[in-house]
Amino acid sequence: MSHAAATQTDEQQGTAPSKGATSKLPLRSFLGYAAGDAGNNLAFNMVSTFLLLYYTDVVGIPAGYAAPIFLIVRIWDGIGDVIVGRWVDKTTSRWGKFRPWILWSCLPLMLCSVWVFTLPEVDSLTMKLFWAYLSYGVMMMFYSMVNIPYGSLASAMTQVPVERAKLATFRTVGSQVAVMLIAVVVSPLVERFSSENLYKEKVAALGGEDRATDAQLSAAKAAAAHDATTGLQGSLTTITAIFVVLGVALYVFTFLTAKERVTRPADDQIGLKQAVSVLAKNKALIWLSVGSVVVLTSHVCLQTMSIYFARDVMGNAGLFSILTIIQTASIFVAAPFIGGAVARFGKRFVYLSGAVSFMIGGLIVFLCPPSMPWLACVAFFFLGLGIGLLNTLMWAMEADTVEYGEWKTARRTEGTTYAVFSFVRKLGQAFGGAAAAGLIGLTGYVGGAAVQSDHAVMGIRLTAGILPAALCLIAFFVMLRYPLTDSLFSRIVEENETRKQQKLAMVDGRAVAPEQSASENEK
Repeated sequence: MSHAAATQTDEQQGTAPSKGATSKLPLRSFLGYAAGDAGNNLAFNMVSTFLLLYYTDVVGIPAGYAAPIFLIVRIWDGIGDVIVGRWVDKTTSRWGKFRPWILWSCLPLMLCSVWVFTLPEVDSLTMKLFWAYLSYGVMMMFYSMVNIPYGSLASAMTQVPVERAKLATFRTVGSQVAVMLIAVVVSPLVERFSSENLYKEKVAALGGEDRATDAQLSAAKAAAAHDATTGLQGSLTTITAIFVVLGVALYVFTFLTAKERVTRPADDQIGLKQAVSVLAKNKALIWLSVGSVVVLTSHVCLQTMSIYFARDVMGNAGLFSILTIIQTASIFVAAPFIGGAVARFGKRFVYLSGAVSFMIGGLIVFLCPPSMPWLACVAFFFLGLGIGLLNTLMWAMEADTVEYGEWKTARRTEGTTYAVFSFVRKLGQAFGGAAAAGLIGLTGYVGGAAVQSDHAVMGIRLTAGILPAALCLIAFFVMLRYPLTDSLFSRIVEENETRKQQKLAMVDGRAVAPEQSASENEK
């Protein structure tokens, strides 16, 4: 992607005062922003939820070998986030800094999301791993080229705290619509092409286990495993191909409607050394990032293990779609009240409330017996409520840290700030995906087996329930240190805008009072 220099007209526009940055956003902007994360999750959530299952049950990669894939690729992806963030901060165009990246990178991303679920059939484990690392690594690089500018866009759309909270809420709703769509479409296919179910069908066709010979039962088991692999492979390829069209349409809608309104002087470009200095002084970003690593590790553990929990613990893969719908519904129930709760109690309090809800859900998942699917539904209601609050407030607070960093250093770095935040989130995703695959591998999970051992089932319970709850407890205590209160944020926005107007006036050649040192502003 080229980073064309701004034309003279663009430079003049870049020095104009921010218009609309402190006014209410139109509904189309919220809908456009929601569409962007729906597109993100058609690619990302498919990978987070079903890629491990695809590796273990279709490609034939043992869980222990799959664990490093998630760890290494997502760490690589986090490094890519930082690189892309620097590119984004240097980008200038007539469409702004962020939207062109979304437009140009969305199609390669969605095509790669097909590739990761359509690996070549090879017998060598080495070649299976090669194709898995390559396809997943390339896909996540393109994901960075879409997601970093998309995530940075919120801080450029408005500076109003309540409007940013609404954007974060719409983002969460958009992502959960995609999550629910994926669950409703894919989960029945996982149930349909389950080795256990196909084996039962074949045994029933033989007249039952009592009438079938050992040879017939062995042949039925082998045939069921083959049919499960080929059936799930074909289904995943078809679904991801359809998602290419839908995903690109959603991204184009985002490009057309989610406009950038917060401007800065055209010469406000900083080098890598200055960017590092800005980030190092941003205590709000640092504490938010630490908490996010832990939360994302917790969330991805649960997300990766949900299908295993439904199929192998509760004994019904079809339950996964119900659990996902309930999880998503809880977010929709909470969404209309998040803005009011933030206005009354503040972002940090609502964030911590989400952590408590998530911990309750995780404990219920661990204890839930297979005979009580309704209790699993209760657990996922609490988990969904927790995830919704945590993710919504996480994005709103990240946008606020941009203002905090500008206040401390007089430099605005949306792309780099979001890239660093995204990097630490990717670390959490890497740790969560690797932990999920590694723990079920250590406890004896066998991909494609009709029945898992008691140790394997307990490993799934621990990974889906206890581990996420324990990690969220750690995140709760970390976020007690988050320094940016809502009252301080209002003061920061006002002082940043005053400084910006002074700088813009200096660009126009007018005499202004010297800007006050940012370090003197914080009491």
